[in-house]
Amino acid sequence: MTTLPLMPKATAVWLIEKTALTFQQVAEFCGMHPLEVQAIADGEVAQGIVGYDPVANHQVTQAEIDRCEKDPNARLKILSASNPVKRRAKGARYTPVARRNDRPDGIAFLLRNYPQLQDQQVAKLLGTTKDTIAKVRDKQHWNSPNIKPRDPVTLGLCSQTDLNAAVTASNERLAREGREAPAPLEIGDDE
Repeated sequence: MTTLPLMPKATAVWLIEKTALTFQQVAEFCGMHPLEVQAIADGEVAQGIVGYDPVANHQVTQAEIDRCEKDPNARLKILSASNPVKRRAKGARYTPVARRNDRPDGIAFLLRNYPQLQDQQVAKLLGTTKDTIAKVRDKQHWNSPNIKPRDPVTLGLCSQTDLNAAVTASNERLAREGREAPAPLEIGDDE
């Protein structure tokens, strides 16, 4: 089985518009019939489809396109997916309505157990605002009497990986500044 590019028809549109490849080369690369590629070129098919750039999207190199433009018998080779770009999962952005009341508990937990975290890091981890963090810290939150510090990972507000990365970044920042990470507050301590 051959690997096809992502969005083959849009990729074919782009290759037809931007390159001097033959219909046969475009058809084989995109897994289409040469007559369908010719119909795209004639404007009979795929009207309104915006071209999808396979070079910018790391599916083929410009050098590979240039090589095939010089030799009509050459075939485009798609880049292997053995080297996928690793993306770090971002912290929670959307919190379901049912968990929104847990957010102040998660904020209180982070403020108590990880005082080295900056407000912007807490805001990014939990998908909240600096204003809410300040209100929880100063006990000015509308629900202050009911806030109980609970681990945001177990609440499902962020992942353990994201929390560890934020704590590591904070500790490294403090080390660069020549300070030590403050000790977490003991249970029952007040700020």
